[in-house]
Amino acid sequence: MNILYEEAVKVVAQLFLRTFWEIGGDVVKEIAKYKPQLLGACQKYVDSYMERHGSLKVLGMREPIPLEEVYTDALLQSDQATYRFESISKLEKSYRERGARKFGLDAPSRAGMEVAKNVQYLMILGGPGAGKSTFLRKVGLEALKGRRGQYGTKCIPVFIELKNLSGDVINVKDVIIEEFKACQFPKPENFVESALSQGKLLILLDALDEIPSKNIDIYTRNIQDFVDKYDRNFFIVSCRLAAYKSRFRRFTDIAVADFNDDQVAQFIKNWFRSPSDQELGTAKTCWEVLQKPKNAAAKELAHTPLLLTFLCLVYDRSQTFPDNRSGLYRKALRILLEEWAAEKRILRDQIYKGLSIEQEEILLANIALRGFLNDNLFFHKRDITEHIKDFLENNLNAPDNLDSEAVLDAIAIQQGILVKRAEDIYSFSHLTLQEYLTAQYIDDYHRTEQLVEQYLTNERWREVFLLVSGLLRAGSDALLASMAKQLPGYADTPTLQFLLDWANQITSDETNGSSSLAKRATAIFLSLNIVRNHHLNLALMRASNRVLLEARVFDFSRILEIIRDFDMTLSYQLSLISLFSDSRDSSLISVLEPFKFRDLDFLSTRLVNNAVNLREIYHSRAVELSKKIKETSLFGSNIEYEELISKLQNSLNVCSSQLVAFNWLPSKKMLGSNQVPNRKVIYKNYADEIFKIWLDALNLDVTLLELSVSDSSKLHKYCYISELIVRCKQVSMQVSPQRWHSIEDRLFKPITN
Repeated sequence: MNILYEEAVKVVAQLFLRTFWEIGGDVVKEIAKYKPQLLGACQKYVDSYMERHGSLKVLGMREPIPLEEVYTDALLQSDQATYRFESISKLEKSYRERGARKFGLDAPSRAGMEVAKNVQYLMILGGPGAGKSTFLRKVGLEALKGRRGQYGTKCIPVFIELKNLSGDVINVKDVIIEEFKACQFPKPENFVESALSQGKLLILLDALDEIPSKNIDIYTRNIQDFVDKYDRNFFIVSCRLAAYKSRFRRFTDIAVADFNDDQVAQFIKNWFRSPSDQELGTAKTCWEVLQKPKNAAAKELAHTPLLLTFLCLVYDRSQTFPDNRSGLYRKALRILLEEWAAEKRILRDQIYKGLSIEQEEILLANIALRGFLNDNLFFHKRDITEHIKDFLENNLNAPDNLDSEAVLDAIAIQQGILVKRAEDIYSFSHLTLQEYLTAQYIDDYHRTEQLVEQYLTNERWREVFLLVSGLLRAGSDALLASMAKQLPGYADTPTLQFLLDWANQITSDETNGSSSLAKRATAIFLSLNIVRNHHLNLALMRASNRVLLEARVFDFSRILEIIRDFDMTLSYQLSLISLFSDSRDSSLISVLEPFKFRDLDFLSTRLVNNAVNLREIYHSRAVELSKKIKETSLFGSNIEYEELISKLQNSLNVCSSQLVAFNWLPSKKMLGSNQVPNRKVIYKNYADEIFKIWLDALNLDVTLLELSVSDSSKLHKYCYISELIVRCKQVSMQVSPQRWHSIEDRLFKPITN
């Protein structure tokens, strides 16, 4: 018997005896006769609570997990009242400006247990799977621990699942009496009445929303009357936010916040807690995999505890997440549509009879697509109900007697797939689910051609493309070919054709096993970085001091914007090269390591302070890069590697000698400005020399690398499409080798007729 168990039994026994002690009189003597029975009853009560409410077993888990081992501290925040009267345009703007795949409000939050122990009447709100019931169970466990727990107030927790109650009315006191009677407490009726009157109970009423709709009004009144009568006790009620129509008197309404990154990481750490997992570092690896940009959509699901549990189960079974996300999201959708309600034994409302899960999926896919077509993530209630009405009227196999508003309410309350974000404004619970349903519609109705023609370069549709590719059971050949067909239109200028032709020529000497596509992309990546560093050099030269910099704010800002444009384009090339490199050419990735991008805002601050060491930027990267290129034979015999490295080293030596001479001059002010080179001039000459050495070595004409605004825009889209094609190929169920070879052979090559 562990210490916490003993403490819990002790807490219940002490409160039981104290309750009768405060009554006084003969009852104290009478209850003393039941002391042997009392210990067993207290043990049964604690055992019963632990067995029913102290473990977690969901989503087909083979065995339950103790709640204490995986519980992650909940954060609570306002029930989003600040959103209640916002317009759709304001919500859309707020979401876009945050730049995160989260719909929830970034509102201040408080530790859940702190709120629970300081608020006597608490209403916990949240969506399906948000952790409401788990939080109530945890509060009860902490109360049982007494002085060793986090709850603080001495009281006996009574956990009541409201879905299990039946009858036209409920008597909460009778339900509580049954809890103690089942554990064979002496005089349970007397005890409960006295404990309620003295305020010694913590009453946890779970899932107000799971009461059958025909009983909800009367049950709510019964509960409110009970609270008013026994108002010295502590009450916590949970309810789905969408179902919470009327506020309880006295109760503080507060919502369970979505998990933040720290909570997700902690949950994963708790989940993979076994000695073997700790030895292997499974939790750390799982978290790192989830952090990868390609898993951003999956990580969005992880902010809901139920779906994070699902992701942990998936990772536990395969030690990875599948490249093809479509199956993963289909399962997540089904969990919300039916499995979670089935596990909790929640009966679907009458309005769903005749409307199958499959039909509901089609309906939701229609709504999701309409949102994407209009670039809307938020929907007015009027528009959704009209869409539901049209769907029901135009589907002979759908029930013809359903009320569209009632259907919307049921979807929001029972499943939480559509969530009310403001007064009469809804969105999907997760952007990931809207993207998946949109992709499902495109697959079902064979709209891939229209998808490519209209949205190929729209980065908001990126995840939809990947999901469509994963859904195509017959393979993605046609989709990939259609995407590749659009590429020539983004490389049809003389400058871009030169760049592609140069990359093809300089990598044509095959001396290793690297794939030609990866080598061509790497060559273009390097050439663009040379131009990028050239612009960076210009910015550095113009930033000699704060006064000069401020006098040239426009020029400096424009140059930084050019650099940012290059960084956006280069990021897709980095992703493509890393993605496409296989075991034969993994060493090619090492060529990219010298080009870890700087934070340009931080860089501009350093420029203002004139604190950037040009030798560090240009020499260390240049020499390191030249050695990497030699090691990988990226350009075969088309470059004289030893000569390149020698020239770079000589350039550094000249720069260093000039700086030494400059520093040893006795009085620079006494000499004419024409006699002594300025330190900045020395740096600039050095940077220019490095630039020229690279151009000569790679046989590049700098005038042909000065991209216009139009060229930059087209190149960015070309790289984006190319990378997206490779990713779509990776997640596809099947791609024919012949078709893929044909596509691969055309990427990053000049247009041929």
